[in-house]
Amino acid sequence: MRFSLALPRAALSVPVIRRLVGDALRGLGVSEDCVDDVLVAASEACTNVVQHARASGEYEVTGHVDDGVCLLTITDWGRGLRAAPAEERDALAESGRGIKIMRALVDDLDIDSSPDRGTVVHLRKRLTWSDEALVRRLDARLMHNAG
Repeated sequence: MRFSLALPRAALSVPVIRRLVGDALRGLGVSEDCVDDVLVAASEACTNVVQHARASGEYEVTGHVDDGVCLLTITDWGRGLRAAPAEERDALAESGRGIKIMRALVDDLDIDSSPDRGTVVHLRKRLTWSDEALVRRLDARLMHNAG
């Protein structure tokens, strides 16, 4: 499964991404806990674009599920990451925790940011499957036919 969306840099785009990604993963039979982790991480990345990209226009979200792994890429064309002032890095601050949250929920987080290209966030998560997953039923049929 692959998808690519260009979205307006607006708060209303975040629930669109949550709905699309959530429905796609649930349709494949991904476990609800795993879907929740992916959705929170994706929401954090998209919210960061909406709030901090400092560029007008659109951002892009691409998704890819293959071999039991979900890879989401969130791209903006802003001026790149800026270092937060010390007073904004307080452990109890309202903002500034998104990267830590993303890191805790996915298997791999990579952020590539530069002033001339914007920021690209890669979220990678190995998927876990519900008992009713189509993937499990297909694997069971293949194993039965192979052996």
